Amino acid sequence: MRLLSQSRRLRQTPFSEGVEDKGVTAYTVYNRMLLPTVFESVEADYRHLKTHVQVWDVSCERQIELNGPDAGRLMRQLTPRNLENMQEDQCYYVPIVDENGGMLNDPVAIKHSEDRWWISIADSDLLLWVKGLAVGAGMDVRVFEPDVSPLAVQGPKSDDLMARVFGEEVRDIRFFRYKRLAFQDTSFVVARSGYSKQGGYEIYVENGAYGMPLWSALFEAGDDLNVRPGCPNLIERIEGGLLSYGNDMTMENSPLECGLGKFCKPGENSDHIGKQALASEVETGSTRQIRAISILGDPVPPARSAWPLFDGGKRVGQVTSAAWSPDFDTNVAIGMVDAGYWDSGTELEVKTPTGFRRADVRGSFWI
Repeated sequence: MRLLSQSRRLRQTPFSEGVEDKGVTAYTVYNRMLLPTVFESVEADYRHLKTHVQVWDVSCERQIELNGPDAGRLMRQLTPRNLENMQEDQCYYVPIVDENGGMLNDPVAIKHSEDRWWISIADSDLLLWVKGLAVGAGMDVRVFEPDVSPLAVQGPKSDDLMARVFGEEVRDIRFFRYKRLAFQDTSFVVARSGYSKQGGYEIYVENGAYGMPLWSALFEAGDDLNVRPGCPNLIERIEGGLLSYGNDMTMENSPLECGLGKFCKPGENSDHIGKQALASEVETGSTRQIRAISILGDPVPPARSAWPLFDGGKRVGQVTSAAWSPDFDTNVAIGMVDAGYWDSGTELEVKTPTGFRRADVRGSFWI
């Protein structure tokens, strides 16, 4: 058994006690926090997620708060997405890019007001970039990490569980919208969102002292719903085409390469840092793009490094995430494929740890 040495650099979450008590069997490190990755097994957790309801400790999705008169101005510099029509109960998926158009993160932005935003980040040191932009431009805005820890409730029975804890009003929340709902003597931002395609919510727990009371309340309310602890599931996220920053894309990739072109329309946001680089790419076209890929044959192991894709001996891309899908009876994968080879139906070869396999490019993801 391999143990993870812990220190103050590896932060606990408000739900760590509950996660351990429920029998977590594997973790990864994400934003210097522990993120559960397996409870029973990847496949058993996958089947339960698609059938019942799970509670996920995703505290590692840390928040960056922008607070002050220039908060909206700073937010518009960070992303190519047009934020002008964003309302104060909305969440937006916002690719954040550098001056070269490279992806620095793909968070969800939560607008409290024009003067106050949260950025719910993937795994990277984005806080330092945002603070640097604010200080360099002399903006009147505080940039900091607040005491906010997301807890996700995901799965087809999530509406029923959430209504028992937060009231029937929770059912009225629209996709990528939020309401502030009461819990005990406080209230939380509750958004209809989450890192699965099974439906659900994310609860932004302000003040970590409320973490375990909320965790316990959800499990007590959901006993007859077969509620279990869970976590983002490798198989399900690949089936749904949910990209993982640091795995499927890095700073070397642009949002256009990652299939996020609808958030990067030239002229819609003239303030963002990478506008010239992205406008040039829109004009010339991308040289590679994210695609769904089926890998034929027996189940492959998880991709711990990129697997090269070939066409007749010529390298034409790489597979970045892969897993066996019980529901679709194939190895599902995400890959970055060069121009000229990304059309649906293109047959390629991928070099896996168990040898070469046929890899078919698909026109869409599975769910």
